[in-house]
Amino acid sequence: MIQKRPLLRAVALSFAGLALLSPSSTDARDLLLKKGDRLAIVGDSITEQKQYSRFIEDYLLACTPELGLQIFQFGWSGERAPGFANRMDNDLVPWKPTVVTTAFGMNDGSYRPYSDAIGKTYEDGTRRIQDRMKELGARMVVGGPGPVDVDSWKSGEPDADKYYNENLGQLSAIAGKLAKERGFVFADMHALMMDVMAKAKAANGAAYHVCGGDGVHPGANGHLVMAYTFLKALGVDGNIGTISVDMKDGATGSEGHKILSAKAGEVEIESSRYPFCFYGAEKDPNATRSVLPFLPFNEELNRYMLVVKNLGAEQAEVSWGPTSKTFTRAQLEAGINLAAEFLDTPFSKPFQDLDRAVNTKQQFETRMIKDTVTRFRSMRTLMKDDPEVGELLDALYKKLAGKQEELQETARAAVKPVTHKLSIVAK
Repeated sequence: MIQKRPLLRAVALSFAGLALLSPSSTDARDLLLKKGDRLAIVGDSITEQKQYSRFIEDYLLACTPELGLQIFQFGWSGERAPGFANRMDNDLVPWKPTVVTTAFGMNDGSYRPYSDAIGKTYEDGTRRIQDRMKELGARMVVGGPGPVDVDSWKSGEPDADKYYNENLGQLSAIAGKLAKERGFVFADMHALMMDVMAKAKAANGAAYHVCGGDGVHPGANGHLVMAYTFLKALGVDGNIGTISVDMKDGATGSEGHKILSAKAGEVEIESSRYPFCFYGAEKDPNATRSVLPFLPFNEELNRYMLVVKNLGAEQAEVSWGPTSKTFTRAQLEAGINLAAEFLDTPFSKPFQDLDRAVNTKQQFETRMIKDTVTRFRSMRTLMKDDPEVGELLDALYKKLAGKQEELQETARAAVKPVTHKLSIVAK
């Protein structure tokens, strides 16, 4: 793999100056999620991995519970844009989405150098998807394909990653062009993941795969980058909450955070809105925690602030959950981000419970679509559109959709109020 290091440096230089804080090329302010939206997360096997889709759903249920969203992932292994275009009227449209995210292109590139034929086929399929969503009145975040890993993809073939990432970059540009033409938001995952990959490998080495051990399917680190990209494009503001403590006069909490008691720097809080929680070792590509130094997730999407006034000392020890850390008075007066400073928190266990419920739901969604609903097309054709068969299929869809909604409510109910304590001790 030694021969790839110059290439990695070249990739890093080519993406120098990327605006990490703005991963979409179109302003997302007009695409702010609305209360009661129905969000469909669509894509290929990377979506069917049910990691970035889980992270998105975890975030939207825990960090923005007031939106009351319905969420459904439609990932399908091996799929290309034209393939989804062929099945979307049967598989997606009956669910009546109001917001749709797409992530196609990895398979559309055919794992070889770019050609005009590859670009045209991808463009035609992507156009069909976007035009249909436009007809439905659905808002859309169009995600271009992410990259392949510069070290693990075809590691025995020097520079294979270069030609395929050039191919995927071309497809990403096509997706962005079509999105702009139709007034949709474009989420440029390819550029952002290339940038994060260059920085993470420079720090952690070539074996730190951002796009997976097979070079294509990311671990939790790459999926967190994808979730960040889509959440930014969806317009979430990242304000989880603020706890303001006056050492002389009690404490207050913003919406979603009720102060139960406050005395002498000891504050008890009941929170119905969670910060996003991370897991794993600091350099493990299968851990969400490991990619945080190279991605502004906490700074932009996960701000749970503690502000302390009238400290009466130059520094204080803050304890939250199992961890204690010391901060200066200036830091505390300006506000510290608890979600960034304390990665093991009182929310970690409840957040894991939520993630398990979301995983159960998304596993059902994959089976619902791939094992049953998509077969409705051939059944209708076989029975020559017999109206009685149509009624039976509609009844079956209603039954399956009812189960999906039941699992959605179970996941939503997993976000239970958490009672936790903050201790601020002047030193």
